Amino acid sequence: MSNCINSGINKVYILTQFNSASLNRHLARAYNFGNGVNFGDGFVEVLAATQRPGEMGKNWFQGTADAVRQFAWLFEDAKNKDVDDILILSGDHLYRMDYMDFVQKHRDSGADITISSIPIDDSRASDFGLMKIDDKGQVLYFSEKPKGGDLKAMVVDTTVLGLSPEDAKKKPYIASMGAYVFKKEILLNLLRWRFPTANDFGSEIIPASAKEYFVKAYLFNDYWEDIGTIKSFFDANLALTAQPPKFSFYDARKPIYTSPRNVPPTKVDNCKIVDSIVSHGCFLQNCSVEHSIIGIRSRIGSDVSLKDAVMLGADYYETDAEVASLLAEGRVPIGIGQNTKIRNCIIDKNARIGRNVTINNSENIKEADRTEDGFYIRSGITIIIKNSTIKDGLVI
Repeated sequence: MSNCINSGINKVYILTQFNSASLNRHLARAYNFGNGVNFGDGFVEVLAATQRPGEMGKNWFQGTADAVRQFAWLFEDAKNKDVDDILILSGDHLYRMDYMDFVQKHRDSGADITISSIPIDDSRASDFGLMKIDDKGQVLYFSEKPKGGDLKAMVVDTTVLGLSPEDAKKKPYIASMGAYVFKKEILLNLLRWRFPTANDFGSEIIPASAKEYFVKAYLFNDYWEDIGTIKSFFDANLALTAQPPKFSFYDARKPIYTSPRNVPPTKVDNCKIVDSIVSHGCFLQNCSVEHSIIGIRSRIGSDVSLKDAVMLGADYYETDAEVASLLAEGRVPIGIGQNTKIRNCIIDKNARIGRNVTINNSENIKEADRTEDGFYIRSGITIIIKNSTIKDGLVI
């Protein structure tokens, strides 16, 4: 959304899937007309999978292409009849990009479809869907996570797309970012007539279209990260604590817009904080925080040690009287209780972690489901569930 605002794109539909109540609330608060973000004659509209009449309204989106197909009629209504191009973006990627340069290159080339791509080196190439291009940047075909000889066959001359000869040697492959510009009529034709049962852009429509349409690659040679898995989300967040970080939120010309929260500054009492980011409205008391992200309204008690942790914070405060009452009743207030040690963990919103708790996954379990106890493990990372309670003394 911030990339759209910074690029001057002011007609935005957001297609959400299941369990989207908190996302919808965030979008309504962050991107309305009263917070200084001006959309002029534009709009930001959330389109949920169950908003349509009849049997189709009972089905969730089956994939990215299916989601757009279900609402394709919107591209032809009165307020969008003059739109020439449709920009399709993913919501689980982290990067800063000028979409208007992307769109302009698409228009200048005369392409039917333009795919934003990143240059990749040998070490990571087999983790991505790669594109083969000709000497004019036209996409010829795709290969999904190739290895060995198939990988070598996907080597391209990335100087064609604007990379320097030196960088082109280091990064001889290009991978799709999952961001596309379509001519509107081409997109409608693909969804309705050419591939009416295809559910996904990246694995179905785009590879098939390269054989029949003019599909062009656009080079994006900057930070980009897919954060669609627990591990990638965790790693990308902790990478922000590096100095300097690969991705920076501190660009005054291209800010990241979010929901305004009227909370006071963070209060720190006798703490050790190393290589970390602490958000607004937190209370940190006599604790150690290392290589971690501390979210809004977090409470961290005395003698707590936090390392390699992403703590998402809380939606509301509990008063001192409420905290005292909970503790007197043997219950757990929101935040982290005293003398608790946490490593390699994501703590979701409004979690209540008691005193003398240890969370370090010392047995190096990769996958586990203990939702009845308030947590689960993915890729070796412990996730404390939203609104859950971890009782005093528990060892995870």
